[in-house]
Amino acid sequence: MRGGHEEAMSAVLRVCRGASPAEVPGVASAEAWMAFDACVRHLDGRPWLPDRLREEAPRPTAPPPALALCHPDGRVREAALETVRTAPELRPLLVVRCTDWAPPVRERARALLAELPGDALFPLAELILRLARRARGGFARALLENTLRAGPAAEVLALTAHPDRATYRCAYRIVVERGLLAPRELAATAADCGDVTLQDLCADAAVAAVIPGGDVGPDGAAVLDRLLTARAPRVRAAGVTALRRAGRHSGAEPFLADRSAVVRACARYVLRQDGIDPLPLYRALCTEPAAQPAAAAGLGECGDPATDAGTLWALVGHPLPAVRRHAIGGLRALDVVERERLTPLLDDPSPAVVRAVTQALLPDAAGIPESLLRERSAPDRPRAVRVAADRLLRAARLQRRPAPGYR
Repeated sequence: MRGGHEEAMSAVLRVCRGASPAEVPGVASAEAWMAFDACVRHLDGRPWLPDRLREEAPRPTAPPPALALCHPDGRVREAALETVRTAPELRPLLVVRCTDWAPPVRERARALLAELPGDALFPLAELILRLARRARGGFARALLENTLRAGPAAEVLALTAHPDRATYRCAYRIVVERGLLAPRELAATAADCGDVTLQDLCADAAVAAVIPGGDVGPDGAAVLDRLLTARAPRVRAAGVTALRRAGRHSGAEPFLADRSAVVRACARYVLRQDGIDPLPLYRALCTEPAAQPAAAAGLGECGDPATDAGTLWALVGHPLPAVRRHAIGGLRALDVVERERLTPLLDDPSPAVVRAVTQALLPDAAGIPESLLRERSAPDRPRAVRVAADRLLRAARLQRRPAPGYR
């Protein structure tokens, strides 16, 4: 933050010496323009600046337009707005003035912004959306969104590649609204991007486009397959849920043992909608847990404590770490955790198993002997064991603390 402030102050000094904002490096991003505006407005609050400016260059009798647009006096800011008509490089400051606290300045700036051609708003999208977080930033945002809805498709699609998150999210929302991307492209975007908001938006739009009324269209199979093979759990979950709308309920069965709990839950829902009870399927999968380690977690999520706890306890001793980890998660889901039986697994050679055991023991950490945990927090222990012991020690101290008001 300090580096950005120094760059903005350097830009202000160069503009004071007669440079155009377009000639000043560092005044390009939305954050830089906002910092530039703030620096100019607070020049009078920095008594060292006038002397420095006089030493470096004589100050003009009238401030340059870029400085006038940020002047502390609202009358100066309002008068400077007309200069934007012939100086496109000052349009970012026009956007800033649309959120001005002085109504005359704000209304005039908004009128001038509305007069700009639609394509002039696209380069300002990041700044407009950043300023939309302010109390008076809604006007420019609404203007931008209306322009995106009516603008050339190529310009709107170009904004989906913008590095700013708010900008590309806004662009994608308009793209989906206008139907500018084919269902396969939407599915690919959902599967490949790391933004969970876009994952939900594009996955839902792709499914709605190919399965509008329950019938799978020509691209439906390809879209579903792309979603079902995605790395992100949210996207796979959307694909699994869409199997019900597509009438392919049986396609959810392989996802009963998905590594993600949300995907497993969606798979159970889809099967139940077709009258299939997932519990017998889980019990069958747990007879060969090495093939589907996460089946143990799924059994715990929908099983019967009296019937299935024994199966899960047996899997806690399985030689495969993934099976042990998911079995411990299943015990937590069934609420049949036994502290004495799980505590020895704090020494498990698999860090993933140690983390699962820690999570299961946290609610009852106060019952674990403190000496046992102190011993495992020694420097010679593996890192996963030390971290687990420290977490359990902290949880135990909190659980032993008297309740508020205790006497």
